[in-house]
Order: sequence, then structure tokens, then C-alpha cells
Amino acid sequence: MSQVTITLLFLLFAIVMFMWEKIPLGLTSMIVCVGLVVTGVLDWKTAFSGFIDSNVILFVAMFIVGGALFETGMANKIGGVVTHFAKTEKQLIVAIMIIVGVMSGFLSNTGTAAILIPVVIGIAAKSGYSRSRLLMPLVFAAAMGGNLSLIGAPGNMIAQSQMESIGLKFGFFDYAKVGVPILIVGIIYFALIGYKFLPNKTDAAGDSIYDEVQDFSNVPKWKQTLSLVILILTLLGMIFEEQIGIKLCVTGCVGAIALILTGVISEKDALLSIDLKTIFLFGGTLSLAAALDQTGAGELIADKVIGLLGKNPSPYVLTFVIFMLCCVLTNFMSNTATTALMAPIAVSIAQGMGADPSAVLMACVIGGSCAYATPIGMPANTMVVTAGGYTFKDYAKAGVPLILVSTVVSMILLPIFYPFFP
Repeated sequence: MSQVTITLLFLLFAIVMFMWEKIPLGLTSMIVCVGLVVTGVLDWKTAFSGFIDSNVILFVAMFIVGGALFETGMANKIGGVVTHFAKTEKQLIVAIMIIVGVMSGFLSNTGTAAILIPVVIGIAAKSGYSRSRLLMPLVFAAAMGGNLSLIGAPGNMIAQSQMESIGLKFGFFDYAKVGVPILIVGIIYFALIGYKFLPNKTDAAGDSIYDEVQDFSNVPKWKQTLSLVILILTLLGMIFEEQIGIKLCVTGCVGAIALILTGVISEKDALLSIDLKTIFLFGGTLSLAAALDQTGAGELIADKVIGLLGKNPSPYVLTFVIFMLCCVLTNFMSNTATTALMAPIAVSIAQGMGADPSAVLMACVIGGSCAYATPIGMPANTMVVTAGGYTFKDYAKAGVPLILVSTVVSMILLPIFYPFFP
């Protein structure tokens, strides 16, 4: 069997097992990871390199920073302030999505979600609403917000470099022409209809530190204050990542170390706050993304689908097909890998038909950010699996309708803002 065939079989196995959920998600990821090594598709270093991926390091650090905010009761205090203004569940969902969406436009969407997850869990605890109803809108808004600016998501920069290679470029807020309407329509959708598709789980006891009912009255005030100060400094370090030259994951580690050194959180509680299910799920599935990339299986899928369009496809049809293809691929590969794979293909086809590639490239980026339908679609999705008590089907149920909404908005706006034959 060829390496491409083996990779596609592992992809099929992962999809079936994730949907069936007879074995834990993290275990499925590890079977795929080890299986790709045993079958010789990947060497062990490549397969396990996902566990030292910068996002995994960021997860570990931010679980500790978030754990400290929760353990000291500070998350509940902030939650109390927010619930004072947003009274109903719908108002909370809208407020969370606006805050996260805007922050994510200028910060890493993974970093934004990581910082706000403990705050939203605090909001849920204070308001009495299930956190499973609030965490999913949080991560979806983080993905949508990535399309507000050129620096919102890594895929945006990949598309920019493709544009520059043909002597064109996108402006800093060009993505916002479609990104802002998608964020607005997405928030309205959740306020009116989408909230019905959100899972309503009982917050289980004992799965993570967030599940323990605690009395925070005996926590020293300085611990609460310091946990918030370190969180804010970590956030500032992430905002000014370019200026200070320190990567997000390292800034997160500095924050986590500072919290343990100052005694805000004990080493034992810091270790308890790290969610290993998330680490295994994310680190393991990165090997599948690497295999799709390295063996050319991802490219094969793309070529087969685009090959069905014939010699001279309509630019509208091409834009739609590339958008949908990116939507599907990004739910199993990273959005960065999806955009890197699809952008050159999109540009060459658009140029071949004499059309301006801007709309097709934009479809590539926005489709690549629609990673709402699986827990492995983007790092932020994976981070809330345990805290929200989510299953694979929960993501599909809430995420697929949001993909459809994003598709409709994009297909209307892309040809208007980026004409194929200007």
C-alpha cells in the first residue's frame, strides 16, 4: 500500500472513531500517531513533534495561568462583574462573542481563547448557566475574529505572501470587509437560532480543577490580585509579541512560572490544572496533519475535487469549491496548513482563467478559518473539550450550521468586494 493510501485510511479511521466515540478522543489520536510510525508513513520524530508544538506548550502554560485565576477565586469575581451587566444566557453569549471576536482580530485566537476560558468558566459558575453553553461560542468567536485584520491568524499572512509573489497585496484591514460581517452575522445567528444547537451539559465533578466546588473566602487577597496582574502582564506580552521578540508560548511559560514561584498556585495544583486529554488529542492529531502534508494526501484530495470542475470553470464556482474544500480540510488539518496547501493552487487556477486571484485567495483564508465542526479543527476547540464536557458530535451539531452561515455571507460579499474581472 502506498503512503498516501495509508494516510487516507488513517484519516477515515480518525473521522469514524471521533464520531463513534467508543474510545476516548485522545486515545484515537494516539492510535493514529503511533500507527503512522509503525506503518512507516512518518518517522517517530515527526510523528511525536506535535507534543513540542508551540500551541501545546502554550496550552500547558495557559492551563496553569487559568488554573491560578480559578483557584484563587479571581475568575469568579470577574464573572460576577460580567453577569451584573449581562443578565440572560443570550446576553452572556453575545457579550462573550463580541469581546473575544474583537480581541482575536489583533491577538492570536488561541492566546485570546486561552486567556478567557477561565474567565468564562467563572462567568458560568456565577450566573448558574452551564459552561458548555458559553465555551463553544467563545472558541467560535475566536476563529471568526481572526479574519478582522492581517495579523489575526497565520493563514492571513500566508495568503499575503502568495499575493506578493504575483506583485499584489492585501491591506491591513482587507480581511475585515468579509470578516466583520461574518462575525456580526455569527453573533446574531447565535443570539437568535444558534444557541438552540449548543449542548447543555451538567458540569461534571472531578474531571478538572474547574469542576471542584470551592469556597474562596479564605484565599488571601494578594493571591487573587497577583493572579490577575500576572494574567494581564501575560496578555500584554502576547499583544506585543513582535516588539519584544518573545513567542506566545514562552510568554505563557513566564506567566506560569511566576505564579508558582510567588506561591499564588502550588506546584501540585499547577500540575492538576494541566489537562492531559487535550494534550494527547491535539499533539496526536498533529501527526495526521503532518502525514496529509508530507505524503501529498491533502494535495491529492484538493486536486481530485478541483479536477471535477473541468477545463474552464466559472470563477464563482471555483471560489465556492475552494471555500468548501478549505472548510472540510481545516477541520482535520490546521488552518495554517490548509491555507498553505490551497493558496498556491487557488492562485494558479485564477491566473489561468485570467481572473483576479483576490476573491479566491480570500475564500481560501476564510474557508480555512471555519474550523467549527470538530474538536481538533483549531487549538482553541481542543482546549475546551474537557472543561465543556463536549463530544465530537457536539461540535458538528453547533459548528456545521455556523459554517453554512459563513459560506452564505462569504459567497455574497467576496464577488462584490473582490471582482473577478475588475
